[in-house]
Amino acid sequence: MTVELNKFLYDLLNNIEGLHCILITDRDGVPVVSVAHEKAPELAMRASFLSTFGMATDQGSKLGLGKNKTLICMYSSYQVVQINKLPLVLSFIATHSCNTGHILSLEEKIDPILSNLKNAVVEA
Repeated sequence: MTVELNKFLYDLLNNIEGLHCILITDRDGVPVVSVAHEKAPELAMRASFLSTFGMATDQGSKLGLGKNKTLICMYSSYQVVQINKLPLVLSFIATHSCNTGHILSLEEKIDPILSNLKNAVVEA
């Protein structure tokens, strides 16, 4: 299953110009599955960076607007799109000029494969 999952994610990665990395992590930023090109920034793929999504989501919910679903961060060279699929988090790292709408559309393509991964994370 892991080989098929990696192939599926690589196909998605290659379909969007400027997308460098797709990571599926647990809430603490520990990678469950990841695929990346050589251009992906290593620091953004570390658990210490990815775990900040949980803190940002908690702070955002304190604004009284409800639970946060998606967080989009734009930097000078990159953008990071993170989607809340608790107990998992989808993270996409791309160039700053990559089409954010295309990245967000990947959510519906990845959703069907998340059920098995969610079960594995919950049991662990």
